[in-house]
Amino acid sequence: MNKEETLLQKRLIELARTAYIRGIITFSDFLNLNELNILHTTPKRLFQSQYVTNGGYGLSERQMVAFLPDALYAFPDWDGDALSGSQEIPYPIRILEIGPVNRRFCEELSHRDYLGALMNLGIERCKLGDIMVDGQKALLFVKEEMAGYIAENLVKIRHTSVMVRVGENLPENYEPKYEEIKGTVASIRLDTVLSLAFPVSRSKITAYIEGAKVFVNGKLVTSNGYRLREGDIISVRKMGRIVYDGVLSETKKGRYLTVIRRYI
Repeated sequence: MNKEETLLQKRLIELARTAYIRGIITFSDFLNLNELNILHTTPKRLFQSQYVTNGGYGLSERQMVAFLPDALYAFPDWDGDALSGSQEIPYPIRILEIGPVNRRFCEELSHRDYLGALMNLGIERCKLGDIMVDGQKALLFVKEEMAGYIAENLVKIRHTSVMVRVGENLPENYEPKYEEIKGTVASIRLDTVLSLAFPVSRSKITAYIEGAKVFVNGKLVTSNGYRLREGDIISVRKMGRIVYDGVLSETKKGRYLTVIRRYI
């Protein structure tokens, strides 16, 4: 690890120690894929508290870590499962809905446009979670401490005047828009499934995997032959996210008809 990654690991270990000593839940900032990989690959024995992660919805890419005091496990409804447990923890996350003041005269804004406008307000990226663009509006997940500041100060993105509203919690079964893709592959390897998901050459897919740009369930994977399991979430930096939904059938030629969800 480089110096910056080592400092992050030390900071996470200290948060776990604080949760253990003070008996409180401690939260990190939003972590990106590389930072989440550092968390997941750090030996568990270095953390004095157990942890769960959440980014505001089930398929979030940028996530906060919550380190849990031992007393939390005494709760009757706590079963120790990371997913169900995280739903009960009061993460300091707020959802902001960003939309144009006048829909008739708004531009088509991209993820980069929204992020650029937020960074121009002097906000650190670690205070911001996922940004999901949906037509003329976007959903933004932010640390609670930044919600009011953004709602008050984000008034224009490029040439479009915008308004910001603090939204309600998303439904438990919320899922971003996606495109379902079906196709046959020779094997359930990471490289073959990614070739089905993204319209690029196999050599480019291999370069992305070997170049440390592919994460499966938040963990870095650099092996082309990594075998996927049904329900795996795969994130490819600068290309997008997919969920591998499994094999539908096997053809007479021994190929596998698979289905994936590619998020828009």
